[in-house]
Amino acid sequence: MDNFDKWTAVDRYFTNLLVPSDPVLDSVLAANAAAGLPPIDVSPNQGKLLHLLARVQGARNVLEIGTLGGYSTIWLARALPQDGRVVTLEADLKHAEVARANIQRAGVADIVELRTGLAVDTLAQLEAEGRGPFDLIFIDADKPSNPEYFAWALKLSRQGSLIIGDNVVRGGAVLDEASDDPSVQGVRRFCELIAAEPRVSATAIQTVGSKGYDGFSIALVTDER
Repeated sequence: MDNFDKWTAVDRYFTNLLVPSDPVLDSVLAANAAAGLPPIDVSPNQGKLLHLLARVQGARNVLEIGTLGGYSTIWLARALPQDGRVVTLEADLKHAEVARANIQRAGVADIVELRTGLAVDTLAQLEAEGRGPFDLIFIDADKPSNPEYFAWALKLSRQGSLIIGDNVVRGGAVLDEASDDPSVQGVRRFCELIAAEPRVSATAIQTVGSKGYDGFSIALVTDER
């Protein structure tokens, strides 16, 4: 058994034990696959992690940058109280159409607001509307724009907010300072900005599993803007 097969088997073991099969979430992944969306949703274990972090946080107001088919959106929405709100941003209109149907199917459409357009524009709209501060912000969109997303996350956060970034390890490519991959450079700059930001305390966690070798960054906003 090679490493990937072992990681996947361990993921399957913990998922079967701790994250029982959910027909709604299973149907979301099936709908995403049928629509031809890239298979880059968080894994069930990772979705449950986001869900638990939102619950531990006592989150009522969540911002997600990058919806894809709405799988992680639904995990986050299910963590919120009845008067909670998830604002999720998606640039791709096809992805947004699939996500809307999935969110409706999951019964959380009343607490999820999906906005389409480039995130740098929709984030500016949120600020102009006085939305926020958000209790938890999940960044999982185009990696070259991660530095901009972090700047916006800070603007739309409060003391005590969590800012979570996905896919920061990139199979270890984050080590390559000379990489010509814009996603790698975007993640490196993102992590450097987090490290240099005195208003946050942060760490990063490497993960292995059915999604390969990657990881999350987690930053706690410790001071007011």
